[in-house]
Amino acid sequence: MLEPYLLRSPSLSTFPSKQELKNFPQKEKPEEKEEILITTNPSLYNPSKFQSLALAMAMATATSPFPTATPVSMSMPTAFIPNKVLTPSTNFLHNPHTVISHLPQKPRQSGGLTARRKRPEPVSASLGGLLGGIFKGTDTGEGTRQKYADTVGLITRLEPEMSKLSDSELRQRTSALKERAQNNESLDSLLPEAFAVVREASKRVLGLRPFDVQLIGGMVLHKGEIAEMRTGEGKTLVAVLPAYLNALSGKGVHIVTVNDYLARRDCEWVGQVPRFLGLQVGLIQQNMSSAQRRENYLCDITYVTNSELGFDYLRDNLATSVDELVLRDFNFCVIDEVDSILIDEARTPLIISGPAEKPSDSYYKAAKIAAAFERDLHYTVDEKQKTVLLTEQGYEDTEEILNVKDLYDPREQWALYILNAIKAKELFLRDVNYIIRGKEVLIVDEFTGRVMQGRRWSDGLHQAVEAKEGLPIQNETVTLASISYQNFFLQFPKLCGMTGTAATESTEFESIYKLKVTIVPTNKPMIRKDESDVVFRVANGKWRAVVIEITRMHKTGRPVLVGTTSVEQSDALSEQLHEAGIPHEVLNAKPENVEREAEIVAQSGRLGAVTIATNMAGRGTDIILGGNAEFMARLKLREMLMPRVVKPIEGVFESVKKLPPRKTWKVNENILPCDLSERTISTAEAAVELAVKAWGKRSLTELEAEERLSYSCEKGPIRDEVIAQLRDAFTKIVGEYKIYTEEERKKVVSAGGLHVVGTERHEARRIDNQLRGRSGRQGDPGSSRFFLSLEDNIFRIFGGDRIQGLMRAFRVEDLPIESKMLTKALDEAQRKVENYFFDIRKQLFEYDEVLNSQRDRVYTERRRALQSDDLQPLMIEYAELTMDDILEANIGRDIPKESWELAKLIAKLQQYCYLLNDLTPELIESKCSSYDELQDYLRYRGREAYFKKKEVVEQQAPGLMKEAERFLTLSNIDRLWKEHLQAIKFVQQAVSLRGYAQRDPLIEYKLEGYNLFLEMMAQIRRNVIYAIYQFQPVMVKSQERGDDKPSGKEANAREADNDANPIEAAQAA
Repeated sequence: MLEPYLLRSPSLSTFPSKQELKNFPQKEKPEEKEEILITTNPSLYNPSKFQSLALAMAMATATSPFPTATPVSMSMPTAFIPNKVLTPSTNFLHNPHTVISHLPQKPRQSGGLTARRKRPEPVSASLGGLLGGIFKGTDTGEGTRQKYADTVGLITRLEPEMSKLSDSELRQRTSALKERAQNNESLDSLLPEAFAVVREASKRVLGLRPFDVQLIGGMVLHKGEIAEMRTGEGKTLVAVLPAYLNALSGKGVHIVTVNDYLARRDCEWVGQVPRFLGLQVGLIQQNMSSAQRRENYLCDITYVTNSELGFDYLRDNLATSVDELVLRDFNFCVIDEVDSILIDEARTPLIISGPAEKPSDSYYKAAKIAAAFERDLHYTVDEKQKTVLLTEQGYEDTEEILNVKDLYDPREQWALYILNAIKAKELFLRDVNYIIRGKEVLIVDEFTGRVMQGRRWSDGLHQAVEAKEGLPIQNETVTLASISYQNFFLQFPKLCGMTGTAATESTEFESIYKLKVTIVPTNKPMIRKDESDVVFRVANGKWRAVVIEITRMHKTGRPVLVGTTSVEQSDALSEQLHEAGIPHEVLNAKPENVEREAEIVAQSGRLGAVTIATNMAGRGTDIILGGNAEFMARLKLREMLMPRVVKPIEGVFESVKKLPPRKTWKVNENILPCDLSERTISTAEAAVELAVKAWGKRSLTELEAEERLSYSCEKGPIRDEVIAQLRDAFTKIVGEYKIYTEEERKKVVSAGGLHVVGTERHEARRIDNQLRGRSGRQGDPGSSRFFLSLEDNIFRIFGGDRIQGLMRAFRVEDLPIESKMLTKALDEAQRKVENYFFDIRKQLFEYDEVLNSQRDRVYTERRRALQSDDLQPLMIEYAELTMDDILEANIGRDIPKESWELAKLIAKLQQYCYLLNDLTPELIESKCSSYDELQDYLRYRGREAYFKKKEVVEQQAPGLMKEAERFLTLSNIDRLWKEHLQAIKFVQQAVSLRGYAQRDPLIEYKLEGYNLFLEMMAQIRRNVIYAIYQFQPVMVKSQERGDDKPSGKEANAREADNDANPIEAAQAA
């Protein structure tokens, strides 16, 4: 067998001559056999200079899952040419490509190439089967267009009327619509007029007139559905339409985005439209105080991130006074990038934790043992389940090293430390799952590639990673409150969302959230060309191919966006491109890159630009071909203005884990298209001077300055002279930059637009779609191609034995491979991954639903205690139920009166409440002749004892009893709920083993969880009423300052505050 040489250089000088090619023997293609082809791609090199290589290996013929489809033959393009090539009798170079997806849809064509009929044979699918054509849905949204056509027509007919109105008349329409909404007129009947008002306001303020498809998107959202809209279709502006309409009811609207930057950008940019129309628009950012949060949540429309909203909900349910509450009742929620929040984030519950005991040295010892142990000798790793198990050898060696008899001894729990240390070593990798900043381990979000500030892995795993890296170990934590995004967002009476990629997950949206996915048509036809995928046996071949693809595109001047799945990969590829001499930008979770995120992405469409990005490039800022002149002008003005008006950061950050950002606002000169003329620079400098004079030198917070800059860079009406001057400077800078960017845009479009290179399949097709979707926005040309290897995690972990067998069968490293069997195996792997993670999310949802019903009950009880002016009815209820509990525990209902153990019962009652010291067996016998009478009498005595206690306390300090009741109720609910969360977590782990006894773990979890819950609720009321009965006010004398003696109320309020501090501290943590 001929061994092909590895490619040494992409230059054509290494290719064989025609004479050399003729000397190779030619073989007939075997009939009725599966072929594994290694082919070359005519689109990459001149096919007249050489012939293709085909290496045929006989394998069992695989039957097609589509027996009725048109029989076609398929081939696989690639970026690689070997030094020596074998010429078969059939020229595979010119075989057509037809892609058959394994979805319940009609077969469809990929890449615009047509199918050619051949004689009947089993259907074969190229690697594009799953990996290329699956990304083209059959639903283009035309049905949606027709469905909403009448309403769109109605809105359009209102346009001339709206355009005649003055600004103040347009604002008055809001008041009129609000009045109608509050008079119970349905929002559906107000929709046409409301949307027409927003369209006109957007035209005046932003200079953007929402397209008809954007109106359709707004209507889909208003119906409480998910709108799938392609990248670049203006989802940010679409959200304003239903938000304005639903805000008319006065109950508030939340617009949820994935990060602080997008929330601020959207609020400052499109938020001007509802502001112009007279609505209040709020923004929640990470370091805001409770007062600022409350004020912003009370606005008509509030922009907020999913995590801030979730944590504010949990913090509200840890509040110790009404003044600490920040949220209003939920009404309507629009989620931007809904798939990211409701699916990708669904596996990560929101947890507020408090500090537990100090960390032990056991983590460091365990890390040393894990480092010394060998995989498959001392332990095994299941990468799919993300679990590790010690082998017999591992157990013995660990016990010997630690000198212990049992690793699972509950007093020391060494097993947990060792297993976490091995997980940290094998499954949690630096620059992939986390990065290190200073002496802190920061988690990197696997879906967005962003650093998740202040988040920590639970159950000692984060400490194990810190020990592995030799960093100081932070305190262990205990959960105070938690909720999953699934159950949190289901609390909204009306929920909707928008994203570019939801159709592939429509089953999950409907089954868990009851949200229908509607595909909204694009404004212009999408002409991006998605090339078939190139698959290599080993990763080295793949990375060489990626570098050649980038080099080739860079030479033609086409901008290239390369998607990688980790920080480590992006850095490695960056080094290879440095060696190849290709200038490029890297965008990943490293802090120095994150600060320039928007700047890098906005300029990724420049001529010859190469951008390497982790998944974070999939969302947010649009890539505009030729460069974004407005964005560059804003950056330039920002560079001049911000250092002059923003005050230095002072004081303590509320989040101790978030380091103060290092701000210079300096723009990288390379991204600006040209130097500005002296006249424009002097105009800008004069505007900045005026701003400094009017606003004060370095006197604004960064948020205030950004907001004012944002107004200056938009088209909305203004009365402020400073903003007008800044806007004039901004317009002039844009004018100069546009001359260059428009010219550059023409060159980029003629070269073929943005080319997207994927370097690995993600576990969900949506994430790959997002990367592809960066190219071909608003009818622009563009293309995409994915380069894969059989060593990629998705195929290695989920591929199973078939892919492992194929890997052993192939000997060629740097040539792409094509096989029907391989296509099916890869197809199967990706579907397996999606189903696997869907099952995990569904299971998490089912288990969390059990806890959710309990959480609702506890939080309702807590809110009642927090907001009620008078807790007396609650205390009486607690006293009566507690008396019932004591009676049931000591005397059963069925026991005859003669057998009642009254002495035992009285001892217990008096131990519980000293105010019942007058109780005697004789007294009870004289008062009660039956069990029911005994029960009523004890309830009466419980109430009477409460009233007595209240009277005594009120005499000493009026109003103190009310505070004491509230404080004791809240602190007991919080403490016992915290313990309940720990207990139920252990139950969840324990019930999983009951499957072996043929019992359903979920049913067992529900039963045990319910019993634990009943016990906790009983414990709350017993503890509270016991604490009330035992409560003794203490008068405190302030000796240090010689002040007058404070009242008992003040003293106990202070005492209550001190007791509340641990809760507040835990809350802040």
